[in-house]
Amino acid sequence: METLRDVLDAAAAGRFPPADGTTTVLPQPSPRDAGVLSFTAHTVVFTDEDPEWIHRALRSVDCDPLAASLNPRFLTALLDRTGRTAETIDAVLVADPLPGEPTCALREIEDPAHPRIAYARRRRDGVRAWAAHGGVLALGRGVAGRLEVSVEVDEAARHRGLGRLLVTAARQLAGEPLWAQAAPGNARGLRAFQAAGYRPVGAELLLQRETPA
Repeated sequence: METLRDVLDAAAAGRFPPADGTTTVLPQPSPRDAGVLSFTAHTVVFTDEDPEWIHRALRSVDCDPLAASLNPRFLTALLDRTGRTAETIDAVLVADPLPGEPTCALREIEDPAHPRIAYARRRRDGVRAWAAHGGVLALGRGVAGRLEVSVEVDEAARHRGLGRLLVTAARQLAGEPLWAQAAPGNARGLRAFQAAGYRPVGAELLLQRETPA
């Protein structure tokens, strides 16, 4: 049986689900991870809910069928059904690892109380974080075990290309395909990822448990 990790690995290699307007429902890869991942004209819903309910709910949405899986009415119904919450729909990007060492000086942070580490640990496993002058870079295992990156740049250090340097450094630290999520409205962040060679592959909404286990 195809798993969500199979889908993600294929997408990282440039092989996407068929653009046939359908929705694939797959089991959750873990109790934590559930959500909706939309590619071009194909959606993957990963949840342990009844697939028949998912397809009925999608058919009930009064909009272009290609847009139904990320329509607010469907997403609200799914959140109510699962008893979960959500933050925002993100653009999802992926990049291959890069050889060499980061060009910016990085110092690993091991303090679990650091705000960036604490935030990442609510969403990822095996989190590691590094500080640069004016920014923080974090890597961890997120959805279906994929390696994910997040960065934070201090206000005073912005507009100097530090974000691009950090997400490029992440590719050099990764050793495998590296995934990133960014809100579509975060144009500055999206430009930094794309300038560093990250490729847009789709859009995603993650369903979060009310109380992390």
